[in-house]
Amino acid sequence: MAITDENKPALIKPSAVQVKGGAEMATRKVVGVETRSNRRVLGAINQNLVGGQGYPCVVNKRGLSDENGICDKNLPVHGHRPITRKYAAQIASSQKHSSEENKKPKIAAESFSVWEDDMEENEAANDKPVPMSLEQTEKVSKGKDQMEVEMEDIFEEAVIDIDGDDAKNHLAAVEYVGDLFANYRTMEVYSCASPNYMAQQVDINERMRSILIDWLIEVHHKFELREETLFLTVNLIDRFLEKQGIVRKKLQLVGLVAMLLACKYEEVCAPLVEDLVLISDKAYTRKEVLEMESMMLNTLQFNMSVPTAYVFMRRYLKAAQCDRKLELLSFMLVELCLVEYEMLKFPPSFIAAAAIYTAQTTLYGVQQWSKTCEVHTTYSEDQLLECSRSIVGYHQKAATGKLTGVHRKYSISKFGYSAKCEPAHFLVQQTQQ
Repeated sequence: MAITDENKPALIKPSAVQVKGGAEMATRKVVGVETRSNRRVLGAINQNLVGGQGYPCVVNKRGLSDENGICDKNLPVHGHRPITRKYAAQIASSQKHSSEENKKPKIAAESFSVWEDDMEENEAANDKPVPMSLEQTEKVSKGKDQMEVEMEDIFEEAVIDIDGDDAKNHLAAVEYVGDLFANYRTMEVYSCASPNYMAQQVDINERMRSILIDWLIEVHHKFELREETLFLTVNLIDRFLEKQGIVRKKLQLVGLVAMLLACKYEEVCAPLVEDLVLISDKAYTRKEVLEMESMMLNTLQFNMSVPTAYVFMRRYLKAAQCDRKLELLSFMLVELCLVEYEMLKFPPSFIAAAAIYTAQTTLYGVQQWSKTCEVHTTYSEDQLLECSRSIVGYHQKAATGKLTGVHRKYSISKFGYSAKCEPAHFLVQQTQQ
């Protein structure tokens, strides 16, 4: 029975490369047997080949252990080159060099990773959950602070429109009131007497002036004249004495003529010259009064339109939203300032503001100077303190001494017994200090 080729085991013919390799291997084997007898067999040599895939090699080299880290199964095989001792040493040195290079970036990466770990730990510490009680407390405190700021903004003192109620009052001149008082503030600098003019006088002094003003306040009250008449009278006296020297016996005549001129300028019905002569106990004649009137007008160059403290008092009292009691006390204090020669160093607007501030402090206590008053007067509370302390001192001694005309005037019911008000105690202490 014939056996077909299909049932026979497949016979694979060796290729030319294999035949050539076998011949070479046989040749090497013969040479190896002849030269060195202690060579190992071919099978043992083939076991140490890298990859071990049918590359015949007669040379047998000692295999490198895995412990030394030289022989690696994953080492590249260059052209199926057998691993000799020299080649193994080259591989070991290159692997060592590459490992050292790989270690350097690893160190940097490790340090960077450590730094990142620290940052993450810090962030994690900051992002740690806060207890609900503390979180609610923080929220409540923040809410309170925000609410306080908002409430401060809401309750911040606003400037009141003091002319709003007089919009339909044509006599109030609301459209021009701002320009009018701006002009008054400019003109008051040129309409005030020098605070040192008494040094030019030879026969009179500050004390005589105070006695004259105190007496004229009583005359003004007896004739029931307008309030602005008194302030203009004092202004005319100071401006005239600044430019003209007067002997002592003519000083009272100067006061009478100044009041006569102020009455002609302010009053509807001015008092007669004979009434003034009579009030002076006939110390001067009609002719002397008229001569002094002509002399005073020429000296002042007929300049009678000047802003006095009364003009500013009315405006500032309106800004302070005063009542009758505050108004009367303010006028009492400002009239006390008229008597004092040293108050000439302050402009009329400043004296008016200080008098109202002192009256507010006397009646209501400290910190009564509102934002509206500060805006309309342009004077802050700190600026008014010095003048206010001086006014408190005048208020303390108003009922004592010889100059009591203002105190007696404001001690009656017509002026609300304003003289009986006690001075501001905290300002009194500051004045004494």
